[in-house]
Amino acid sequence: MSAAAPDPVAGRGPGPAPASVYNVANLLTLIRILLVPVFAWLLLQDGTGWRLAAFAVFALASVTDKIDGDLARKYDLVTDFGKIADPIADKALTGAALVGLSVLGELWWWVTAVILVRELGVTVLRFVVIRHGVIPASKGGKLKTLLQIVAIGLFILPGPLDPLRWAAMGGALVVTVVTGVDYVVQAWRLRRTAAP
Repeated sequence: MSAAAPDPVAGRGPGPAPASVYNVANLLTLIRILLVPVFAWLLLQDGTGWRLAAFAVFALASVTDKIDGDLARKYDLVTDFGKIADPIADKALTGAALVGLSVLGELWWWVTAVILVRELGVTVLRFVVIRHGVIPASKGGKLKTLLQIVAIGLFILPGPLDPLRWAAMGGALVVTVVTGVDYVVQAWRLRRTAAP
């Protein structure tokens, strides 16, 4: 049977070949994962120069998140590896930043705990209900990610920015909790709809 022959089961030609795991989007995701320990080490060093270097690495890693997602969608480079590795990279970077800032005494531990519990909870929730369907990323979830990156970035930057830092983190915290509740509601509805 030639490559262009109809599929005897589906009655149509074969679909596009799946994207190779060896692509630029996945490479950027791997780079982001590798940058996490570098960022964490820089963050824990003492001195303005080290803090600026930590901010630069955090900003670079955050930008790669946007770029790899855009590339994967535009050039059909979405892979199972990317679906798993990308959120792991995001949560590793955010978690390292929040925990590091709390260790340094610059961010209350309860703020770190609320955000990390929400992030891990939503991830577990998606896996629990995946047999009933997929909970898509919402606009609120994307806003949450943006606000977290901005707030964490402000905390990493040295200088007298406290009012701005806490305003940004307060907004990020509120959106994080609200979108977390929304995901729980979506999961409940999805499971109820799929129930026999």
